[in-house]
Amino acid sequence: MLNAHQLIGTHDVLLITLDTLRHDVAETALARGLTPNLGRLLPGGRWELRHSPGTFTFAAHAAFFAGFLPTPARPGKHARLFAARFAGSETTDERTCVFDSPDIVSGLAGRGYFTCCIGGVGFFNKLTPLGCVLPSLFAESHWSEELGVTSPISTERQVALACDVLRQRAERVFLFLNISALHQPNCIFAPPATADSPETQAAALAYVDRCLPPLFAALAARGPCLCLIMSDHGTAYGEDGYSGHRIAHPPPRGIPHPDVKQTSHKRPRRNHDRPAAEMQPHVGAQACHLVVLHQNLRHVPLMQFQIRGVLQNPLHAELVSLLIRLRPG
Repeated sequence: MLNAHQLIGTHDVLLITLDTLRHDVAETALARGLTPNLGRLLPGGRWELRHSPGTFTFAAHAAFFAGFLPTPARPGKHARLFAARFAGSETTDERTCVFDSPDIVSGLAGRGYFTCCIGGVGFFNKLTPLGCVLPSLFAESHWSEELGVTSPISTERQVALACDVLRQRAERVFLFLNISALHQPNCIFAPPATADSPETQAAALAYVDRCLPPLFAALAARGPCLCLIMSDHGTAYGEDGYSGHRIAHPPPRGIPHPDVKQTSHKRPRRNHDRPAAEMQPHVGAQACHLVVLHQNLRHVPLMQFQIRGVLQNPLHAELVSLLIRLRPG
């Protein structure tokens, strides 16, 4: 795991949630070559299974902002990157950045970070009192219909806005993006389809993949950054008669996340994954890493990596976390 305790204060922090992304969709899209940019970032060339704390956006993000990011899908106590201090916590250690605040957003603000939310799905739209709860945690928040679930250009607009924010701020930034394109109606990315399915979500993920590289270039230009990319929950597309999320049926709980071993080029064999060779990631002038999980509404994909800036070694990997350095080409 990355040592967030040491990184906070010297690194920007980026958190991207790929809202509603199923692990099986992410893995299939990768195998079909639909996500070459994300594919270049994947340690071992595949996604890792994680358990989300929620089956829908509001619940999952409330937990994320409290420091409860998706948990490795294997037995044991797993230390967290971030935590709000409370007595009796069994999942913090010397690497955990612990805040004396109710959430990590205000905790980072208290450490001098400018906090910015770029919303996507309805829980970030600020059109209702409920839609204001999560954005109100941040010093600055953005939402428009172009960023929302019905927009066929949502991710490119979100990335452009994020790049503007990064260019305008001199201080350290905590930047959060909720990517809306994968949420229903994702069939808008796969015409002439008129109904959502795993295939249309894969098409939406391919669109997201094409839009992300400028964001990593903007981060690299600023210097060191701790980056987290994950799904928040999955969704059902008719399995056993279920549709949607906010249910306990398997599909909504699985998400993707990177998993590699710190001092070895071989990943540990587990009963839920298969051996894969470690990759050196390159996206244009950048190097980064990422991963995905398996189908279940609480099985979700997540990636963690550190951008160290220019003229550094390209990659240091740790178990369940990725230490990445972006380099000019």
